[in-house]
Amino acid sequence: MVEARLLHTATLLQDGRLLVVGGVGGNGGSLGSAELYDPSTGSWTTTGNLGTPRVGHTATLLTDGTVLVVGGSNVGMALASAELYDPVSGTWTRTGDLAAPHSEHTATLLPDGSLLVAGGELVPSDLPQHPSAELYDPGTGSWTATGNMVAPTVGHIATLLPDGRVFAAGGDIYRVEANTRGNPLSSAQLLDPARGTWTATSNMSVPRDTHMAELLTDGTVLVAGGFSAKGGEHLASAERYEPVSGGWFSAAAMNVKRGFATAALLADGRVLVTAGLDSIAGQGNQLASAELYDPNGS
Repeated sequence: MVEARLLHTATLLQDGRLLVVGGVGGNGGSLGSAELYDPSTGSWTTTGNLGTPRVGHTATLLTDGTVLVVGGSNVGMALASAELYDPVSGTWTRTGDLAAPHSEHTATLLPDGSLLVAGGELVPSDLPQHPSAELYDPGTGSWTATGNMVAPTVGHIATLLPDGRVFAAGGDIYRVEANTRGNPLSSAQLLDPARGTWTATSNMSVPRDTHMAELLTDGTVLVAGGFSAKGGEHLASAERYEPVSGGWFSAAAMNVKRGFATAALLADGRVLVTAGLDSIAGQGNQLASAELYDPNGS
């Protein structure tokens, strides 16, 4: 790449290029730079810089081909701002601000083209005024609050289900003022976008934070790894959520304990899990390994 970075975002554009945005640079500061990967040439080129450097943000491809970057933090302060990237001009423009800062949140594109942002860092004294979930309208560039999560969390996962609901699980209750984290949750919840309401669903078998999730071709959600607050190590265990019954069943464990890893659904229905950390103790060991999950296996 043009610039070293971690905790950045990577978004596949409609023309097949990959947009990488923000993250932490080599000097430990938040980055405002962005770059593009062209698979036809195997090369990286710089593109327009963000208006505000960010880490812990989300970047989502909208239906019109633009990329919406939301929230994150800069110099330790959570951000409420959002920016749109135009792949044709390679430039960024400011769009409407969130009602509240969100960092380490999730962003889920809904079937109607709106974007759901849920959870993230929250300040205790401002909780009554800060919605834990907001919807972005691409037509107006504005945000509106939707129903608050059952438990506002950071480090959770969010997955759009085939029936249009949004499934969220795990994470941690984070308080900026107290700067506390370390009590992962096993709870899970569902958003009905039509009603704007969240409801609790059955708990995972173990608490998980910084875990990964992927919607499988049979409509179940694979959840794997993450931090459980036991001994400082991440988990190798995995389980699957069945949206129709609202229940969980066990899945084969990974070969390596992982948190902060990525999961991607392949064309053949298998899931590729890559990299991550094996522990949070002493910041853990960075992993270079990868493994495949076969839903039709054990």
